[in-house]
Amino acid sequence: MAVLLFPALTRESIGGMTAQLEQSTRTSSRSIAGRWLTAYPRLIPVGIFLIISAVTALSVFAIEMSEDDREQAQMRQTAQVISSALERRGNTSSAYLRAGAALFATVDNIDPNLFRRFVRQLRLDADYRGSEGIGWAEAIGPQDIAAFEQRTGLQVSGGTSDQQASANKLVPVTFLLPSTERNRRAMGFDMYSETVRRMAMDEAERLVRPTASGQIVLLQEGGGDAAGFLIYMPVFEDGPQTRQLRGFVYSPFAAQAFLDSAIGGATASDMGLQLFDGPPDPAHLLAAHEPNLSTGKTFQQEVSIANRPLTLVVESARDGHLSSLSIAILTFGLAVASLLMLMARMLTQQAVEDRESLEFLEQQNSIRNSLTRELNHRVKNTLANVLSIISLTRRRSDDLDEFADGLEARVRAISATHDLLTQSEWGTTPIRSIVEAEVAPYLRISDSTLELSGPPLEVAPNDALSLGLAVHELATNAAKFGALSVPEGRVTVDWEYDEAAGLATLKWCERDGPPVPALREPGFGTDLIEKIVAHELKNPVDLRFDQGGVCCFLKIAVRKQEDFQIREAD
Repeated sequence: MAVLLFPALTRESIGGMTAQLEQSTRTSSRSIAGRWLTAYPRLIPVGIFLIISAVTALSVFAIEMSEDDREQAQMRQTAQVISSALERRGNTSSAYLRAGAALFATVDNIDPNLFRRFVRQLRLDADYRGSEGIGWAEAIGPQDIAAFEQRTGLQVSGGTSDQQASANKLVPVTFLLPSTERNRRAMGFDMYSETVRRMAMDEAERLVRPTASGQIVLLQEGGGDAAGFLIYMPVFEDGPQTRQLRGFVYSPFAAQAFLDSAIGGATASDMGLQLFDGPPDPAHLLAAHEPNLSTGKTFQQEVSIANRPLTLVVESARDGHLSSLSIAILTFGLAVASLLMLMARMLTQQAVEDRESLEFLEQQNSIRNSLTRELNHRVKNTLANVLSIISLTRRRSDDLDEFADGLEARVRAISATHDLLTQSEWGTTPIRSIVEAEVAPYLRISDSTLELSGPPLEVAPNDALSLGLAVHELATNAAKFGALSVPEGRVTVDWEYDEAAGLATLKWCERDGPPVPALREPGFGTDLIEKIVAHELKNPVDLRFDQGGVCCFLKIAVRKQEDFQIREAD
């Protein structure tokens, strides 16, 4: 029978596996977060700032919406309070007028004493604000004018302003209390002669109830134009069944005083109030209470005063500026957003720096390896050149001293070029610098023996070594046998660039030196230039021994940096 054996799963092993899984999860999360931080170093801080700013803006918007709702509710409440106060005062006035109409309908003669006692009982100064008082206007016919004037001592005025409308009826102001200078201006005025008053009185007579007039200018204003209105209550001879009109009990109202009496205290001290006769229209404005600041945000409330519809408009004094709470939230939110953005920016910057450090270390390691390979490659090339030079020098030398001198000079030429390459960090080296470095040992300080001309061209490191070696051989030969061996000798070195071929052609020419022998054996320098240098430059060398002096034409490739950069690993 086969038996399957499984390793025992202990609590410790399960706990270890769980811890490893959690550690792996945290490492993965940190890796993902790190990649995000390094991939979007500027986007993440800006995104955090925008998110916090958006939340702050939404909070401010919600607060401002709440403030607007609160302001709207406050305007509605103010409108309701003031409209209720206006209607209450209108109803109170209507009640007084009804009481007066009931009293005057039961007496035969309405004399000044009766009217005065009635008004005194109303206690107008204590209970009845916003009104100019209470008056009595007797209805008479045109034939009764003289008797009326004799009985009351008043002069009826306005009776002929509208002959067609008031031909059969006049309603002059008979009594008006309190007896102030303003009220005395209205005494004897035929109210029925004026259209707005007449319409209100006709309506009151038809409905047998208190009725307010439209917008008028009271006689009390004298020459002023302040708006006002009146409330009329008809009085009949033997009750409303007979319809025999005796006159009207009425109350005149200055609209501004009427509105101010309803406002009271500081109920709407900062809000604007406007009372219109009917729908809101600047031409029908009765009274206004200007706001501390006009904002155009209004709320309308219908008001009914003695059977006449009015409109109360409440204007908010809250301007478009942010509330103090919104400003505090906005300031705090922007401060938090800026702080978080700064912290996120610091984290992303640190992450980027860490990534750059790792990349730099990896790059340095790669460069170190590449430099090692490059150094090995160049040392091999240099040693190969030295071995070639040693081999040629040995074949062309008759004794050890001559061999040592020739070898030392050529190694120094290579060293001089190496110094130039070191200064350029083994990058491109100017042709002019190479020529000057190799010819310098053979020139005096104030000597003008050497003439250089050509564009500012630079060559690759290997080509610089080969060119330096060739110029050294030419300069050495010129110093021993050619133009540099005599004071009057001259050496001209010029070069030009063929952009199409990517080649620089250098021309070395000597003149005014000793004549060059027609028959001569080629030496080591000739072999070095025509064989080694030509091989390294990968272009043929044209070396001419003319009688007037040696001329040499070298072609050097002008390569870009990427064509000879440090070799990468395969």
